[in-house]
Amino acid sequence: MPSHLSADRPAAQPPGSGSVDALISQARRLKGDVDAVRRDAPSDGTDPQDRWQRALCDLALHQLSDLDAHLAQLRDGPPPAPGAESAAGAAPPAPRRGSLLSRVGSAEWNFLTDEVSWSGELYRILGRDPAAPPLTLDELPSLVLDEDRPRLTAMVTDCLVDAQRIDGEFRVVRPDGEIRAVHMMGEPVLAADGSTASMWAVLRDVSALRRTERAVSETRDSLQRHRQRAQNEHRLAVELQEAVLPPWRGSLRLPHQGPETLDLAAHYLPSSTGTLIGGDWYDALELADGQTLLSVGDLTGHGVSVASGMATLLGAVRGMAMAGTEPGRLMSLLNQLLDATVQPALGSAVCCRYRPQTRTLVWAQAGHPAPLLFRGGTGRRLHSPDGVLLGATSGAVYAQAEETLEPGDLLLLHTDGLVPGRDSTAAVNRLLGLAPRFGGARTAQDCVRMVMEEFGEAEREDDACVLIAKVTS
Repeated sequence: MPSHLSADRPAAQPPGSGSVDALISQARRLKGDVDAVRRDAPSDGTDPQDRWQRALCDLALHQLSDLDAHLAQLRDGPPPAPGAESAAGAAPPAPRRGSLLSRVGSAEWNFLTDEVSWSGELYRILGRDPAAPPLTLDELPSLVLDEDRPRLTAMVTDCLVDAQRIDGEFRVVRPDGEIRAVHMMGEPVLAADGSTASMWAVLRDVSALRRTERAVSETRDSLQRHRQRAQNEHRLAVELQEAVLPPWRGSLRLPHQGPETLDLAAHYLPSSTGTLIGGDWYDALELADGQTLLSVGDLTGHGVSVASGMATLLGAVRGMAMAGTEPGRLMSLLNQLLDATVQPALGSAVCCRYRPQTRTLVWAQAGHPAPLLFRGGTGRRLHSPDGVLLGATSGAVYAQAEETLEPGDLLLLHTDGLVPGRDSTAAVNRLLGLAPRFGGARTAQDCVRMVMEEFGEAEREDDACVLIAKVTS
């Protein structure tokens, strides 16, 4: 496109090739860095945040590729005039597939000579035959979508009448029916008397860029919806958990009415992130016959459905215990309940009945850490009766075990999320190491405080809970 001298200012002189080459090197280096970030963060398409981050990287790569192409054009100078390729006897190499250079074209409309010139790239953008004559400004809107024509007409009118710069976007329909988004920048060239001598413009195919921007917007919206849904589910899970677990959850107060022969305390430890609400529970319930039900358990998974499943299991445990069901039989019935649910689930649990008349603990377990018994400054793990995970197999039979307790004994039940990796052995060893301190504790509350001091600041991947019962008489 030939250069012009505008009536109000001289044409800008192009920068030196050395400075442009330096800018090109910086742009390409930055593009390589962004591409490396994109490749180092693979996404399987299931996580909204991963999709959003990948879309942002794609958008940045498009923008940097555009910058690289524009700088290269600035360095190489204006494209040859139409027909120059054939006059020179050799055509330029065809642009590579996906090259940004093939999406930038130029045009000039000379009002003094009624001549119109288009670059070869503009023909390719608009999908027109290079042998066809270029369109006049009056004909150009015929390529534009109906709803975008007023925008193009207003931009051209403002340019010709008020000498305003053109900087806007519209969509064109190519002869093959494909719709392309085109960004147009241009300005009038004024004659010495102030009249408009011609108008030139650079038109860029921004279709791929707009698609990528839409992808960023859609993934951002999807991520926001995902986060909002997760927040709502988390709130519901917390509310459900708080409604189901005993009212002394999270505190070290005794229940309003507890068994006279046991001093009870418990604590719930959330995961380190605070966003994962699992299916851990603890419970202490004084039964009609004067015995006490003690139980802890964990339903695998997180979220509202798991908290709801935990509530169902805990309700079943309480109901069967009130009906006099022994721990082994109770576990078998819980296993049948999980086996009959629509959505398969696995759970672990310990269920104990304490008989104060004989100070006997009858208990059963389903794939769960055994209770710990502390006596006289030492601690040990009770020998576990047979019992597989709840929901693991149909018709499972669960054995029972008995243990005679003494006044001053401390019984500790816990779930297996106390330490990272759900390492039950490591958790048990650390709990047993608290035995000398437990020996000097006056109440179950004091013992729970000691457990919190030991585990409260640990980085936990899952939630956990601890229930302590001290035999008082």
